[in-house]
Amino acid sequence: MSGDDGDIDPGRRAFLVSGSLVVGFTLLPGRKAMAQTVLDDEGAAVQVARQYQALAGSLKTNPYLDAWIRIAPDNQVTVYTGKVELGTGVRTALLQVAAEELQMAPALITFLTADTGRSPDEGLTAGSHTMADSGSALLNAAAQVRGLLTDAAARQLRVDAASLSVGNARITARDGRSLSFGELLPAVNLHRAATPASPLRDPKSFSVIGTSMPRLDIPGKVTGKPGYVQDLAMPGMVHARVVLPPAYDAALLSVDEATVKSMPGVIAVVRDGNLLAVVARGEWQAVLAQRALGAACRWSKGRPLPRPADVIAQLKQISTQHIEIANTRGAVPAGARTLAATYSKHYLMHGSIGPSCAVAQMQDGVLTVWTHSQGVYPLRDGLAEMLSMPKDKLRCIHMDGSGCYGHNGADDAAAHAAYLARALPAQPVRVQWMRDQENLWDHYTPPMVTEVKASLDAGGHIVDWDYALWSSSHNERVVNAGRLLPATQLARPFVPAPSVPMLQPEGGGDRNAIPLYQLPASHIVNHFSPTMPLRTSAMRSLGAHMNVFSIESFMDELAAAASTDPVAFRLRHMKDQRARRDPARRGQVRLAQARPQARPRRRLRVRQVQEPDGLRGDRAGDFGGARHGPGASRACRGGRRLRADRQSGWRAQPDRGRHPAVRELDAVRAAALRHQRHRQLRLEHLPDHALFRRAHHHQRAPDRPPRHAVPGRGRSGDGAHRGRHRQCPVRCHRQAPARHAAGRRAAAQGNRAIARSLPRPVHQPVPGP
Repeated sequence: MSGDDGDIDPGRRAFLVSGSLVVGFTLLPGRKAMAQTVLDDEGAAVQVARQYQALAGSLKTNPYLDAWIRIAPDNQVTVYTGKVELGTGVRTALLQVAAEELQMAPALITFLTADTGRSPDEGLTAGSHTMADSGSALLNAAAQVRGLLTDAAARQLRVDAASLSVGNARITARDGRSLSFGELLPAVNLHRAATPASPLRDPKSFSVIGTSMPRLDIPGKVTGKPGYVQDLAMPGMVHARVVLPPAYDAALLSVDEATVKSMPGVIAVVRDGNLLAVVARGEWQAVLAQRALGAACRWSKGRPLPRPADVIAQLKQISTQHIEIANTRGAVPAGARTLAATYSKHYLMHGSIGPSCAVAQMQDGVLTVWTHSQGVYPLRDGLAEMLSMPKDKLRCIHMDGSGCYGHNGADDAAAHAAYLARALPAQPVRVQWMRDQENLWDHYTPPMVTEVKASLDAGGHIVDWDYALWSSSHNERVVNAGRLLPATQLARPFVPAPSVPMLQPEGGGDRNAIPLYQLPASHIVNHFSPTMPLRTSAMRSLGAHMNVFSIESFMDELAAAASTDPVAFRLRHMKDQRARRDPARRGQVRLAQARPQARPRRRLRVRQVQEPDGLRGDRAGDFGGARHGPGASRACRGGRRLRADRQSGWRAQPDRGRHPAVRELDAVRAAALRHQRHRQLRLEHLPDHALFRRAHHHQRAPDRPPRHAVPGRGRSGDGAHRGRHRQCPVRCHRQAPARHAAGRRAAAQGNRAIARSLPRPVHQPVPGP
């Protein structure tokens, strides 16, 4: 498909396996491997010591039981996780897992999320790893802690451990004698490594896992209780605003600081190379001072942004690595019909509801940062390098942000706050970016180009599949100080770590590039670009969003060429029983068979055709060990957890459409972006649960070929590609103005009803450390 296909790195094929990735290294002949490389988070390679390789989930990297569960002498039980709540309900689901194996009511457990001073290091909360990694670790850690306490109670009570019952942090014998967890502490040492075998409970006896427990994070959000990092208020806190360059690579030539220093409330103006900030006692004072300081700056021209019309062609030019991730190619049978298509996607920005924010304080030589980062441990390591501080003198604590579905500016805002807090010791410093700064300096999702070619035999079966994509890693997370924006602006700047492809089966730009369809011959190549003109990183689903769009759009075109119903065409090429058993898909088939002439609305959830990240068989098998099997992940999530996970994925997608909030480079190219010009998605803009809409089937004569449902608007038949949308993303459904108004009225009435039914919130400052 490309002239570059001859320059393919065949060694990359070794990373593609059908289950989990396991790679061993032998140091000496005849010796067992001392370490194992596994994939964590968004495809990062993590080394696991040999003695911990058999442990479940994140116990491999955090094996000690007291890293997950601690019991106080007063019988208070605290459970820790290194993962964070990003709005999908994982905090509630993880609490259910721990409560089930500890046999405690969830309300009796203190549950704490990511904090480098307390919680285990679980890297990032990303890639749908939370339940598979942290959930399985908590499941086994809780079971082993309960087992140790039960054995200790059996020894003290001189009874058989099997005769004891456990409930709400108390172990009771049949004769009524009992001991609390706290009373058993002297006889149990929880600072021990976990073992591969755990005394897991029989899933039939579960009373917490699988139930629809109310979400822990919802009441505060509904009642307006302060809980976001933007709400954090601490005694003596000062406010800072930064002045960022107006363009990439622009250098600060001069700045008039004197006028700004004399403004009311201004405490300090901080400059280090191109890093420039102002600190004031009040937030509005800081905003006014930042505007004045920005106007007093003179910058070099910097690097111009690429023209939107040149983005796709430029992407092909800068792709220098050609990675073959699948090749089962053979000779195309004679007489086969070949179709080809090209799909594209431009840069898109997050457009978060609230700009990135962080609070930091330097107290007694320890720098504490409150942040909505997805990875407090990687952030801590990057800050330690940037500030030349020992890691044990830095503490990063996660707090909820206004929204996160990828790598936004949270880490960069935290780095700004940390730098300023060290310059102003003992004073809590709050930094919040301005809207125009967020739009220009946030991480964009990279553009992508995909080219797909396939051949059909006379019976309408795919006999050859050729797929190529051009993009970058979709993952520029913090792995060194150079990945933090402030570190690159210092007088002695740090250099970002090189961009590398993410490994399969996770994948970055090539995530879900391998279809789940049964293809006798396929060839898939990732043309990787290690550099990008814009600052890019992860957004929800990484490259899967574009790859699934391309694959499913082309499947529609192939179905039209084969004069076959698109659902039937997919089922013809689908051997994965999980996908075939999908209720929505079965309903489509029944609808097509029962009412072929009734013009039913065709709804095809393309995300379900490809393998969902969080429900892969290799991950689900880790959850709860072999006893629970592949279905354990689904059971432990609970109904609400699954629905929240899916809905959060669907509802994030409209931001990738042509809404003004994500106008690709058009918004960035404007000379001065202001908050008033950044329109957010409103409730009435959200489609219903069937986000990926397709055209209606029309009534037709029996002798006419069917008109098939296609992405966007289009025509079927031999010219199937004409009129179809080949530029991703799918737009959200347009609603009539009257429906907009009705939606606004309904939303307002619903909000008022909720407000009347809830207790009146008392707004208090969020406590500090």
